[in-house]
Amino acid sequence: MPDPRVGAVILAAGRGTRFGPEPKLLALLDGEPLVRHVAKAALASSAHPIVVVLGAHSSAVGAALEGLDLRFVENPHHAEGLSTSLRAGLAAMPDAVEAALILLADMPRITADHLDGLIAAYRDVRQRPSAVVPVSDGRRGNPVLLDLGKLAEALRNLSGDRGAGPLLAGRDDVIEVAMDEAVAFDVDTPAALAGR
Repeated sequence: MPDPRVGAVILAAGRGTRFGPEPKLLALLDGEPLVRHVAKAALASSAHPIVVVLGAHSSAVGAALEGLDLRFVENPHHAEGLSTSLRAGLAAMPDAVEAALILLADMPRITADHLDGLIAAYRDVRQRPSAVVPVSDGRRGNPVLLDLGKLAEALRNLSGDRGAGPLLAGRDDVIEVAMDEAVAFDVDTPAALAGR
């Protein structure tokens, strides 16, 4: 049997209000916007296609990703919470995609190696898991890989400002993969970016 096809969704629609008045995803790290670091990591991985969900600061974030081989989808309901962006991104995936990596656009330490490690864990078992999650220091982090068949109904019913974490909490078919602290680091404030 061929390996299951895995895509990726980058959630880049949020307002990032804790960061301050400037769009957080456009803050520069090593000369490039935060969101571009995440997109380049996804593109360097074996995931395909890469869908970016835009919302707040849509045109500016889209412009920061110019020239990259990405698919864009607008989420007009982004103010209603993360779940709306997750659903919008997954709805833009081709039917042939069996699983999707869900990336937060403010996690610039994530690399293609992290993503490919999650994909390998998903593909290397006989019984497909509902999800593969990274763990650092005993705590689950991001990104996560979701099996779109097993979680289809639960994902359709997701609401509010929540990702897939609550859906996975009680399941016994989730694979945990030990990874470094990058999977626990996101940028919420200028101080977090400066202290990276």
